[in-house]
Amino acid sequence: MDPVTFVRSQPDRAAAVLAAVVGVVLLVVGWFGVSDQGIVAGQIPYLISCGLGGLFALATATTLWLSADLRDEWRKMDAVEAAVLEQNEILRNLAPGALPATAPAERNAHDIPSPAREHA
Repeated sequence: MDPVTFVRSQPDRAAAVLAAVVGVVLLVVGWFGVSDQGIVAGQIPYLISCGLGGLFALATATTLWLSADLRDEWRKMDAVEAAVLEQNEILRNLAPGALPATAPAERNAHDIPSPAREHA
């Protein structure tokens, strides 16, 4: 997949990759800046600007990537739910009265009998 198609189809992942690259570059620049300074007072600005900035960029990249993964999972779950509802409607039309009238989204754990309640 070429980069333009990747950016257009998955802008959140493209932003995550960009943030990760920026974070790594900031950490490397900070490392070389600190290594050139012999005095601790000269190292602190590099630690604050590049070190914390790099960590923030990497944390942002991680958040964006995980958000994209979760969005993909929700799309899959929506497709599964749509397929189940479609099958439920087909079965309801084939055998009226065979399925409960409530939709699966309206049911909860209290509607399902547990083995412990049946024997009590």
